[in-house]
Amino acid sequence: MRIVDDEVAQTSAELILIFGGIIVIALIALVTYQNYLKGLGNEIHDTELQNTINQINALKNKFQ
Repeated sequence: MRIVDDEVAQTSAELILIFGGIIVIALIALVTYQNYLKGLGNEIHDTELQNTINQINALKNKFQ
């Protein structure tokens, strides 16, 4: 009877470790995805800014 009780505790500990590992992997994935989105946003912003500057310069040249 005592062996069964010991195995139940071991199984619970193993499940806690598995869930902890899954949570750590999920957090790492979220941080990586967040950094990816921030980089993508900066890239789009820089491209749009350059396009706007080019359009303003084209208009300036037409009025000179």
